[in-house]
Amino acid sequence: MLPFLLLLLLLPSSSTALDFCVGDITTPQTPSGYHCKSPTKVTIDDFIFNGFEQPGNTTNIIKAAVSPAFAAQFPGLNGLGISLARLDLAPGGVVPLHTHPSGNEVLLVVQGSIKAGFISSSNSVYYKTLHKGDIMIFPQGLLHFQINAGGIPSVAYASFSSSDPGLQITSIALFGSSLPSIIIEKTTFLDHAQVKKLKAVLGGMN
Repeated sequence: MLPFLLLLLLLPSSSTALDFCVGDITTPQTPSGYHCKSPTKVTIDDFIFNGFEQPGNTTNIIKAAVSPAFAAQFPGLNGLGISLARLDLAPGGVVPLHTHPSGNEVLLVVQGSIKAGFISSSNSVYYKTLHKGDIMIFPQGLLHFQINAGGIPSVAYASFSSSDPGLQITSIALFGSSLPSIIIEKTTFLDHAQVKKLKAVLGGMN
């Protein structure tokens, strides 16, 4: 028996398991990610991302910027179930209520202070002001937010349990889309003037 086991160890492996699946971002993205790039075309640069060295542009209505390192920007993450993002919040900046339907989030504050929180599916609210070095978890799919809580720019890094966690901002989904105003009014109890005002701000139609 022992010689037989030694022979098995010496035989070349026939395993087809992949060490990685660098995303071929020229192909359509599927629910399971991108198709794998041919191993002959994979380079060291596929495993390196340098998009966090500069602050994001916060000159916008929410005074915030999110710089993602998801599979589309960082193909080496494809299929690994992880990703990152840099969050920049100018004074007064806010990331409105939003969800990540495909991943949990861990937020690490590295500069300034950020008031952050989430709402559970039972409508319990959890929020706190975070300072440099603080970490907070946002469970997958739950509404959550971040607000600059100080007078200086705040910076945080987020990690996700998916290479493409997805993002849907509630206010933009409602008032920045083509969902008819009459439906929004019926489902949110807002009056026509309020809906019209918000659509004008966020670029919605109908």
